[in-house]
Amino acid sequence: MTPPLHSAALSAADHLRVDGVSRSFPDRRVLTDVSFTVSSGEIAALIGENGSGKSTLLRIAAGVDEPDVGSVSAPGSVGLFHQEPPFALDLTIEEVLADATGPVRALVQQVEDAGQGLADGRPGADTRLHAAIDAADRHHAWELDHRVGRVCDGLGLAHLLRDRRVRELSGGQVSRLSLAWFLLRSPDTLLLDEPTNHLDDAATAVLVDLLRGWSGPVLLASHDRAFLDEVGTTLLDLDPTPRPFATVRHDTDSPGSGFGITKFTGSYTAYLRQRQEERERWVHRFRDEQAELTRLRVRARDDHIVGRPDRPPRTEGRAAKKFYADRNAKVVARRVNDATTALERLEREQVRKPPARLRFVGLGGDTAGEGRTPTLGDSTASSSGPLLTATGLAVAGRLAPTTLSLHARSRLLVTGPNGSGKSTLLSVLAGDVAPDHGSLTAPRRLRIALLSQEPLHRDPTESVRSAYAAAVGQERAERTPLATFGLIAGRDANRPVGALSVGQRRRLDLAILLADPPDVLVLDEPTNHLSLLLVTELERSLPDYPGAVIVASHDRWLRDSWAGERLALEGTA
Repeated sequence: MTPPLHSAALSAADHLRVDGVSRSFPDRRVLTDVSFTVSSGEIAALIGENGSGKSTLLRIAAGVDEPDVGSVSAPGSVGLFHQEPPFALDLTIEEVLADATGPVRALVQQVEDAGQGLADGRPGADTRLHAAIDAADRHHAWELDHRVGRVCDGLGLAHLLRDRRVRELSGGQVSRLSLAWFLLRSPDTLLLDEPTNHLDDAATAVLVDLLRGWSGPVLLASHDRAFLDEVGTTLLDLDPTPRPFATVRHDTDSPGSGFGITKFTGSYTAYLRQRQEERERWVHRFRDEQAELTRLRVRARDDHIVGRPDRPPRTEGRAAKKFYADRNAKVVARRVNDATTALERLEREQVRKPPARLRFVGLGGDTAGEGRTPTLGDSTASSSGPLLTATGLAVAGRLAPTTLSLHARSRLLVTGPNGSGKSTLLSVLAGDVAPDHGSLTAPRRLRIALLSQEPLHRDPTESVRSAYAAAVGQERAERTPLATFGLIAGRDANRPVGALSVGQRRRLDLAILLADPPDVLVLDEPTNHLSLLLVTELERSLPDYPGAVIVASHDRWLRDSWAGERLALEGTA
């Protein structure tokens, strides 16, 4: 729980400082010697592959987790927005909002008390009044009621009855209410883990505006590329970078095995270009250094012999033999010393081997390793007509009557604000939710599979490899191994599912879905939780999928580049 707000003023020297933080778990190392500073008013964005330690670092910064070594200091109160809501689920929405605004309202009371103290002539009352006013200003106490309305309206919560219990809300509504709680709590140091996952454009715009006016340091992790471009004043990349270490002290197959952190001031778009160029230089330097190490080792070995040992001196005299022996010894010693010194220096200063990077193989017909395309039902295999037709599909209170037609190679993007019914529509099409009204016409053997917004629940003690085999069947798992897709690193296949990050668990769900590719691939917010690199690769491969694809997304980058059909939902009202 976030501590009470401090009344002491923040100064320009009040920064979030992370100094030499390292964190390991029993089966892997995540963070190694991470140091950086986030100044008051700065918005720093953590980026990196799934499993690189972004959420772990945020938890350490919030004091929820402890580093193995290193330290963290943060000014004032600290608030962490992450997976779990910061309030009890049996509270009403009104009670949650009252709990969120309580510390800020207390600041107003402090101003009144200090003002009364000044009027009563109490010693030090003027200093306390100045500090109280400063704290109230910093936390926007004077406009709190307006701020509550603005945040609730912007995050799509205004239409909810305030006496509703939190447990009665959907997962997305709980997530947005949690974000509202943190924003209204107005901590001095704000930490956000994937804050835009359940936000539409209007809600994201409100969040962007609030963050830009935040007085304290802000550290966030996000896979929303447009959001990063809008708010990020600094990028902090946790993926491995070239740093000179004499010995390999990390797992090169682990996304979180890098030393330190790469800081970049500029847009995410610009950083993508720089990072690609930097990696190419790293790969070339490592290759050249390894070739030079091989050459120096051969030289150090061969330089022990000078001249032609099979050709004796031109005279057999003892003095001549001694002369040539002494000369050879000196030359050998000098050459061996030169080669050894150069070898030791290079071994000490060489860059680490660039870690193997996961590369998603795409959604093409060979994704499953069988070289086949999805097989449609017999009645439609040769038909060019509609594959799936929905007429007036509706779910009371969740989805207004919706009609659509899908062909075998359709690419349909479903858009709309929060609450418009996007996820409900996808669940109805996938057969997970029964419609109250309307009809759905499809061939009897049509196969539809849905990647839901959040990872599916699986036995947390089961290994990733075993969970994959259990979901797709042992025979298919042997024919189409998990490694086929480039979604799960080799070292992670034997880890328990419960030890994976949210993004890694969603990668597992996608691999299971693709092991037997359906006729209709349904993706609900496919960019949620997935790494920036995977999101880009997934988008690029959408045209290659051999069946139909339906995507529901708030991601502005995906929507801006979409070349297929679109369906805009307006809501149930």
